[in-house]
Amino acid sequence: MPTFQRDEHASTVHLPAGDWTSVLDALCACFPAIDRTQWTDRIARGKVLDRHGAAIAMDTPFRAGLRIHYYREVRDEQPIPFEETLLHVDEHVVVVDKPHFLPVIPAGRFVEQTLLRRLVRRLGNPQLVPLHRIDRATAGLVMFSANPASRAVYQALFRERRIDKGYEALAAPLPTRIFPLYRRSRIVRGEPFFRMAEVEGEPNSETRIEVIGRGESAWRYALHPVTGRKHQLRLHMAALGAPIRNDVLYPELGNTTVDDYRYPLKLLARSLAFVDPLSGKPRRFRSGLTLDDGYA
Repeated sequence: MPTFQRDEHASTVHLPAGDWTSVLDALCACFPAIDRTQWTDRIARGKVLDRHGAAIAMDTPFRAGLRIHYYREVRDEQPIPFEETLLHVDEHVVVVDKPHFLPVIPAGRFVEQTLLRRLVRRLGNPQLVPLHRIDRATAGLVMFSANPASRAVYQALFRERRIDKGYEALAAPLPTRIFPLYRRSRIVRGEPFFRMAEVEGEPNSETRIEVIGRGESAWRYALHPVTGRKHQLRLHMAALGAPIRNDVLYPELGNTTVDDYRYPLKLLARSLAFVDPLSGKPRRFRSGLTLDDGYA
């Protein structure tokens, strides 16, 4: 079987041992779900590269262990009718407001309709790499590294929890709770595979929750994740009895096959604050997006 690696822009396959004549033959055998015409079309357009980044030819000879880079594509990919907003661009970082429904990186049925691909095209910088991610359903701030030379110092901000991330959410009132409230739990992968679950055991997640607005049917919450587990905020709010409005994953699994643009998840990545590792100066970014105000 082939072995794989993946970066933010291309997938890499190390071809296994076999008796194929060409790389094309090997790819067709290793990926039977992809039609041969798709591979020949990709090769013809220079979308399949060797280890040096040079486009392969239809008759490039096969060799076991050969490293091949290819770019995922989705036929008939539907456009997502919402635009991102650039908030900051410099030599080292890019900060952008992501709309609801737009994925950060290519995955599943989304390749070109992702924040990363849009920004690479818009800024002409193929070196862009997201320093963190938010759910496709979540709107708000995402920060990218624009320069490989300084990438590690900005990645360390997130890894070492030296960056303050603030979120806002609309959810049901919790009148019997005392705020600020801290939710700590153990989060693991659940069923189906794209959902997470809270289980017994030592906590590996923590969220600080505050109330910043009270309406009759919904409250506005400020959420501050101390840790960064997948779906942490959505899961914690649902576990408290106040699932975030329009959440189709928690507490119950709803229809995830079709996006209903009328009902975006009411979760917003509102702010990012940190001390710049290069300049030593404090930096703060705030989303220009808002959740609906008609929650009273």
